[in-house]
Amino acid sequence: MIYDFNYLKPGSLNEALSMLSEHKDECKVICGGQSLLIVMRQGMVAPEYLLDIKHVKELNYISFDAKDGLKIGATTTHRTIEKSDVIAKNYPVLVAMENKLASIQTRNWGTIGGNLAHADPAGDPAPVLISLKASIKVGGVNGERVFPLDEFSVDYFATQTNEDEIVLEVQVPVPEPKTGAAYQKFNLLDSDMGIVAVAASVTLNNDGTCKDARVVLGNAGPVPLRVKKVEELLIGKKYDEALFAEAGKIASEECEPVDDIHASEAHRRHIIGVLTKRMLKKAWDQAKA
Repeated sequence: MIYDFNYLKPGSLNEALSMLSEHKDECKVICGGQSLLIVMRQGMVAPEYLLDIKHVKELNYISFDAKDGLKIGATTTHRTIEKSDVIAKNYPVLVAMENKLASIQTRNWGTIGGNLAHADPAGDPAPVLISLKASIKVGGVNGERVFPLDEFSVDYFATQTNEDEIVLEVQVPVPEPKTGAAYQKFNLLDSDMGIVAVAASVTLNNDGTCKDARVVLGNAGPVPLRVKKVEELLIGKKYDEALFAEAGKIASEECEPVDDIHASEAHRRHIIGVLTKRMLKKAWDQAKA
């Protein structure tokens, strides 16, 4: 059952921020509602005001240039990202991720800003975007702030956003030459959330050694987890199956999965080790091509 609330529909971003500043913690922001409505139905959240930013046009865009990279407005839907030619050309791993995110119905309505603001560690976009070194911009009536996305989530369903701020934009830098990226989640139902997931990016030097790497785990702890021990292990190394196996072992040890009805902690650790090895190898192969 959803408790009664007051519905607010701003006509502009400034009006939305003003409304949020007035009601602060009495207010929840909704856009696609694919996450918030579920917890409202369960009675876990019962806001007095619901601020609907679905029709705030200033936040619905995708832009790209070779200097500043990709910028995605918060109210851009997953389906729009999935179908974007410019993203498919420059960040194919994002399109591949979106193609496996829930159902088409969900992707048609759910938004990138809503997904990241919900801060569910099982969400698909955050691990991929973190592997691409993305940042996130939030703002309120007192100004805007930009965080590296890997510092945005602070706990289960909690972020650094203040009560009078909303997510405004996702920013993704232009990938360096000789960079590959890959993502895979492990799930039993095709449209379900991942029991665990791994995103990896690899940048190579001209001699084929690893210049930079990121490995990010989904649903393996309270927030999307960067495995910095693996990243440090790879720097300066050449393609080596044993290296990828060692990386998988470290990732399985560094993660913080839980037991639940979907999988045991031990099974999750095993899958993370397997996926880390596979995604690093896939990203490395792309970087060589």
